[in-house]
Amino acid sequence: MTTGDPAGTTVPEVPTVALFVTCLVDLFRPSVGFAAIKLLEDAGCRVVVPQSQTCCGQPAYNSGDREDTKAIARQVIETFEGFDYVVAPSGSCGSTLRKHYPELFADDAEWSKRATAFSAKVFELVSFLADVRGVAAVDAALPVTVTYHDSCSGLRELGVRDQPRRLLQSVTGLTLKELPEADVCCGFGGTFCVKYPDVSNAIVGKKTKHIASTGADLLLAGDLGCLMNMDGKLKREQIGVEVRHVAEVLAGMTDTPPIGGKL
Repeated sequence: MTTGDPAGTTVPEVPTVALFVTCLVDLFRPSVGFAAIKLLEDAGCRVVVPQSQTCCGQPAYNSGDREDTKAIARQVIETFEGFDYVVAPSGSCGSTLRKHYPELFADDAEWSKRATAFSAKVFELVSFLADVRGVAAVDAALPVTVTYHDSCSGLRELGVRDQPRRLLQSVTGLTLKELPEADVCCGFGGTFCVKYPDVSNAIVGKKTKHIASTGADLLLAGDLGCLMNMDGKLKREQIGVEVRHVAEVLAGMTDTPPIGGKL
């Protein structure tokens, strides 16, 4: 039996999903990848993690290096285009794959077609669970008060906002407190925080004040770069709020220490 996906193509009832792990998850927080696999399998998917995957090319793309980005994109497309879906536990990487790959090859007929077909199969993790697989609740429990930050790319380019909140409300014992200015940048911005450290620090300083004002015990988001940036500032200011990727909570995988360890 097969079912239709949002792009209008036909996919198996048990789709094969390729997990795009992302560089930061691979190098700094592998537990997010394992949580993503659990959530996808619980949603009825067969999950594959291609060994030959590399960076999505976002740092080069944001720095204006289109030629190197194209070389990376070709390798990514060749690695992932044979799967039913491609899912990333990151709004920023997901938006690069879904929104910007077709733009890269607009003047190349062959690669434009391949990039467009590939990008139509790419989704951010929580959006995929809620919007494509129809997941309305998760089997997880965490008696804690959390607040949630909307990462820029996931929110503005992929429309990820309500999906994580809906799923978090199904976590037994969890209380969600809305973060003031949750949709405002945390100051990370990839290379932005390196090129403009003073501006970045001022932005994240305002963000941590809002986080503290919620009284939450735990900060969640869907992008590891944002989370690491906010955690660093929380630690420097000795604000006792732990930080995790939302996938870890939804998967019920919170036995590992939070990002950056305990204060």
